Amino acid sequence: MKVGSIHKNSKTRYFAVGGYFCYDEDKMKIKAIYKRENLKLKKEKNLKLESEIKSYDMTEDEKIKIFNKIQDIESFHGCVKVFDKKYMKKEIIDSNIFFNYAVKVLIQDCILPELNLQENNEPINFIISIDNRNIRVGELNNLETYLKTEFCIYNDDFKITYYDSKTNYGIQLADLTVNTFYNSYKDISIVKNLVKELKQKNFRVSLFPRNGRNKKLI
Repeated sequence: MKVGSIHKNSKTRYFAVGGYFCYDEDKMKIKAIYKRENLKLKKEKNLKLESEIKSYDMTEDEKIKIFNKIQDIESFHGCVKVFDKKYMKKEIIDSNIFFNYAVKVLIQDCILPELNLQENNEPINFIISIDNRNIRVGELNNLETYLKTEFCIYNDDFKITYYDSKTNYGIQLADLTVNTFYNSYKDISIVKNLVKELKQKNFRVSLFPRNGRNKKLI
């Protein structure tokens, strides 16, 4: 998932890419918990069950309740890379090419360090789900090829799957995660109480180009 605009004419300072990752055995459990909490919210707000609740439609307390249900799952890790365009030396010419690069940096800085690849020689099959509204039709196969090339020194594989967020609760949870940390840079007052409730061991967030291991969870 991505938040903010990377178009060369955009005036927004930040752009973020991220979501969450987990082991395959926890994938359905995480989705089921989020779906249950999501449907509860729709009923409380008298919304149609087939409608999509965006993160900006939720109160901070509602978001806290959702994360508190999910973040104790051992393999759940929120991962977000925030790009500060103020410090970039060159403008972004092609947003889709930069999106591919951003995903690579996210994997490199926020996911691979959690997997301890130097200690684990078993190949990993990365199945990455992305909102299909983020990508132009002609670019759908480019990211998978790009990642396989960039990480050719590892004995791992990448498969990219595309979904409509309206019907995929995993994509919606990814959107909630990346929006939380995008807002923590844009205006911390929006998510200050939420970020305090998040457990640092379950989240890896860092800023580009001034890359630190983690943004401190306030």
